[in-house]
Amino acid sequence: MNRYLGLRIVAGFGALFFFVFGIWPLVDPEGFFEDVADFPPYNEHFLHDVGAFQVGLGVSLFLALIFPRDALLVALIGGGTGALIHAGAHITDSDQGGSDSDTIVLFAFAILLLVAGAIRLVTQRSAAAADSR
Repeated sequence: MNRYLGLRIVAGFGALFFFVFGIWPLVDPEGFFEDVADFPPYNEHFLHDVGAFQVGLGVSLFLALIFPRDALLVALIGGGTGALIHAGAHITDSDQGGSDSDTIVLFAFAILLLVAGAIRLVTQRSAAAADSR
C-alpha cells in the first residue's frame, strides 16, 4: 500500500472542494454570496476573482496527484489556470470598472504561465523518454 495514500486522498478532496467552491461564484455569484459569503457589500467582480483563484488552487491540487514530483509544473499550470480565469472575469465584468490594459496584462501573464507549464511538461516527458531508452 502506498504510504502517501492518506495525503493523496486529502489532496483529492481539496481539489474537489476548491473546484466546487470556485466554479460556484463564477456561475452564480449572487447565490454564492447569499449562501456562503454573505460579507457585504456584494461585489460580483470580487466573487468572480474568488472563484478564479479557487479553481486555480483546485487545478494545482489535482495536478499534484498526477505529477507528485514536479512542483514547478503544478505551480505553472495551476497558477496559469487561475490567472486565465481571472482575466476572463475582467472581460466578463468590464462594465463594472477596470481598464482594458489590466485585462491585456492579466491575459498575457496567464498565457505566459500556461506556455511555460506546457514547455515544462513537454521537456520533462522528452527527458523521461530519453532516459528509458
